[in-house]
Amino acid sequence: MERFYPKVPKKAKTTPQITNLGGESSKRKHDDSQSSSPSINQTSGISSKFSSFPEENENDEVDVNKLEADPGLRRKFSTFPINMQDEIRRAYLIKGPCQPKGSFPYTDYSGEKRRFNPSWYTGHKGWLEYSVHDDAVYCLPCYLFVSESKNGSGEAFISNGVRCWNRKTRLDDHVGGPNSSHNVAAKKGEDLLRQSQSISSALVRQTDKPKREYRIRLQASVTTTKALLHQGLPFRGHDESESSENKGNFRYFLEVIANENKEVRSVVLENAPKNLQLTSPKIQKDIVRAIASLISQEIIKDLRDSFFCILVDESRDVSIKEQMVLVIRYVDKNGCVIERFLGIAHVADTRAATLKKEIESILGLHGLSLARVRGQGYDGASNMRGEINGLKSLILVENPSAHYIHCFAHQLQLTLVAVARDHVLNNRFFEHFASLLNVIGGSPKRVDSLRDKHAARVIEALSTGDLESGQGLNQQIGLKRPGDTRWGSHLGALTNLMDMFSSVVDVLNEMQFDTRSKEAQGKVVNSLLQMRTFEFVFHMKMMIEVLAITNELSIALQRKDHDLVNDMELINCSKKRLQELRDEGWEPLFDDVVSFCTKEQIHVPNMNDLFTFAGRTRRSTPHQPTNLHYYQVDLFYAVIDLQLQELNTRFGEVNTRLLDCISCFSPANSFAYFDNAKLMSLTEFYPEEFPSNVLSRLHQQLGGYISHVKEDKSFDGLRGIDELARKLVERGKDTLYPLVYLLLKLVLTLPVATASCERAFSAMKIIKNDLRNRLSDQFMNDCLVVYIEKDLLCSISDECILETFQQMKSCRGSL
Repeated sequence: MERFYPKVPKKAKTTPQITNLGGESSKRKHDDSQSSSPSINQTSGISSKFSSFPEENENDEVDVNKLEADPGLRRKFSTFPINMQDEIRRAYLIKGPCQPKGSFPYTDYSGEKRRFNPSWYTGHKGWLEYSVHDDAVYCLPCYLFVSESKNGSGEAFISNGVRCWNRKTRLDDHVGGPNSSHNVAAKKGEDLLRQSQSISSALVRQTDKPKREYRIRLQASVTTTKALLHQGLPFRGHDESESSENKGNFRYFLEVIANENKEVRSVVLENAPKNLQLTSPKIQKDIVRAIASLISQEIIKDLRDSFFCILVDESRDVSIKEQMVLVIRYVDKNGCVIERFLGIAHVADTRAATLKKEIESILGLHGLSLARVRGQGYDGASNMRGEINGLKSLILVENPSAHYIHCFAHQLQLTLVAVARDHVLNNRFFEHFASLLNVIGGSPKRVDSLRDKHAARVIEALSTGDLESGQGLNQQIGLKRPGDTRWGSHLGALTNLMDMFSSVVDVLNEMQFDTRSKEAQGKVVNSLLQMRTFEFVFHMKMMIEVLAITNELSIALQRKDHDLVNDMELINCSKKRLQELRDEGWEPLFDDVVSFCTKEQIHVPNMNDLFTFAGRTRRSTPHQPTNLHYYQVDLFYAVIDLQLQELNTRFGEVNTRLLDCISCFSPANSFAYFDNAKLMSLTEFYPEEFPSNVLSRLHQQLGGYISHVKEDKSFDGLRGIDELARKLVERGKDTLYPLVYLLLKLVLTLPVATASCERAFSAMKIIKNDLRNRLSDQFMNDCLVVYIEKDLLCSISDECILETFQQMKSCRGSL
């Protein structure tokens, strides 16, 4: 037989020829013809397009949630695993073509410069794609369903991309007639997403009853998933077998729904077909993915063609993985400032280049690009704000209009930390406070004793009328530990200490007799002696007064709709209040401290006596101050002066020409700060939006705008430029003065604080906790999108979720 059939060596392996369903297997060429054109996103992190793509194993699994968005960077479609090609086609078709907005590079055509026009998307919305990397256009259906025919320049729209900035007709030529390769590919895409055209539907012809049962079963799973996502609850149980008493939240909620509805009960769980129960972990993740994608689409739809800013921060999750959060800030169609969570990504390191690459990846997944960014806000770490290799610098090189603003809330917290650390006497006070927290909080028995004693004092005060009763009042509290990175924690910790002062003293008095260890007993006695001094009480009361002023600013900075002008006004207001406290607050503070010490039976020194420094002799302190000088000058004045100095230093960099120009939009005092010349100079920060040929129109519109808003009584009493933007839309002035409104939107887009990023990390600790520490990155991202933007969850119909779920994969029942 070997004469007719040659023997194949055992080690030899044959590689099957893979062809696309549409015909020819086209290669994605990357020739030298594209090298001369500039690119919007030219970064060091992206390899040159001339380098060959790595060979992919056709049996490798591909994450359809992380497919390359830029058509110029995609791998050849034939290299995808053949058993996943339909799923990949579905993912691309559901996502739609890559159509970034922004400023595009020019190409020279015989001395005439031309560039891509984003208005071309409108006439070719279903297929036209633009590659930021290649500065060329591609065709999505032709990429997914490659045809052997090359009519209509189909091959060029697949492999190399086309630059036809001077010949728009090439786009119409590519579409061709009804039987062109492009239209055939587009029809295949429509049929792939249409369930009735699928092979499984053709082979299995379901009657109305199985379809109705499948819809009820899927609807129950979707309802269960939405409830779990809304509350941030886990899905699976440790043991989901039939004998388990706890099968997880998903199956439990599904059982609750089934028990309340007989129709649902008859088609779910044990009454469902074994191969179509719609309760497996993969089904759960697909439903979550469908909901998250719809919410993201709503965000992008609300963003429209507006410019936006990015807020970025990174933190470690419970599994010690570095996660980067991306939030976008923009102005919606109603003139409201919106901040939306766009995604979270695991980063291998926190280098600026790595963060920028992940930012571009997340933006690309949603059809956005850095070209539309008009602001960037970070917490001020060196990898973020570095002037040479920082993230802000890398983005500014690519997009000079992406102005950087250091997070105001972070800067404010740094001023508080500086006051607590840099002032020697204040530093010593907080060290004593930390030691006290260690003594009390070192034992659950002591903590319980403190709570009981404080509860007894509250009950006694309520009975005597010293405290008022009411909803939310007199709640159980405990001693807090201030944190350098937790906003407002210092004020909360000191306020609780003041409220529980008597109870803390009682617990320490008991501890000094119950503690057997001499070392521990010494710490208790030392804490008790420190607490029962006039100096300790003065420090506590003084810092509460100072921090209460800046705490109002901290709370205001954490709002999502804040703007740069209003927040700078709040900062200036805080500075004035601190100055007033310095000038007029000494006597009220001193009287309050004396009253507190008298109540707690603490010795009040004579202010005219010389102050005695602990551990020092009079000989070692030749210039010994009086008690009045020590408490008023060395403490009270010095601490407030240091706080004012830190505020001026930290926020001094914002007092630039940009802020001076922005303040002219303020509607305060009937637009008293309006200055036409300064607003015109503001356009220099946005040259792409305000070229020289529109400046004269803007000047005219500014004149008409200020006349209208001063005459219109509805604009009286506005408190900030955020209210001004909403009022302009409400009164229709945004369309009457479009250039003025565009300039105002760009100002409102500038970031102020990264509080939304911090809230996202708080949500991450709820979604991915100690019991769910093996949560995959993609599943965590999808859960966070729904959990954080749960207000959008209510606006998405269940029918849209069902349709999106059905389109994600084949071999599912029919609706």
